[in-house]
Amino acid sequence: MDPTPALKALDLFSLAGKKALVTGGTRGIGAAMAIALAEAGADICLVMREPAPGTQPTMSTPDAIRALGRRVEIVHCDLADLTAVKGIFEKALAAMGGEIDILINCAGIQRRAPAVDFSEQDWDDVINVNLKSVWLLAQQAGRHMVPRRRGKIINICSLVTFQGGLTVPAYAAAKGGLGNLTKALSNEWAAHNIQVNGICPGYIATDMNEKLLKDPVRLRQISERIPAGRWGDPKDFAGPVVFLASDACQYVSGELLLVDGGWMGR
Repeated sequence: MDPTPALKALDLFSLAGKKALVTGGTRGIGAAMAIALAEAGADICLVMREPAPGTQPTMSTPDAIRALGRRVEIVHCDLADLTAVKGIFEKALAAMGGEIDILINCAGIQRRAPAVDFSEQDWDDVINVNLKSVWLLAQQAGRHMVPRRRGKIINICSLVTFQGGLTVPAYAAAKGGLGNLTKALSNEWAAHNIQVNGICPGYIATDMNEKLLKDPVRLRQISERIPAGRWGDPKDFAGPVVFLASDACQYVSGELLLVDGGWMGR
């Protein structure tokens, strides 16, 4: 691992001249993180699904990035298609001029059902999108970054990286595996100056948690247990992602940063 640059404290957080590849960056936490990286100076390549025939794509994240004066490129891919996932990184490299400095793995899906009723198809879908696609992208990033001796990989994990959750067995298995994958890649690549870390969101008011937010009993149970006294907001991830993507975290690798309003400390 190379030493931390001798810069003023605030300059360590600058991403000027950096290029980031972001999955799941079109809404919620991922959109907030993509925009934060752009605000810190990075150009962004977003992985997005092809819009359905006859529909117009939602372009709020790309438009927000362009409004900041940053470059934004789009690579189309459905992360459930693992064959297509294997080609994402090369397409992103071509779009970004042959260099990717930062990989943010934020995309994910959720399926809920009691364990005795959880279907094999739902299991496979969640594991493939939330874990295997991340592994394939991280492996491609490592092949690019290790020879260059620089790079940041940030995997978006979860509270269920540490806990089992309720009626989300595949999600818990995927996010638990992602936490250890983060540490495994750090163990190999930190010596090559690649910092691999995870961010673990707590309960955040996004569409993935829509069912919980609409369930008055679960909403009350969860809200009463959060020491901060509120659910998180996507903008709560702007600072953490810029930190982990920047030179400020040069000696931080293999960590799982909780952004949970104190939930895990209680």
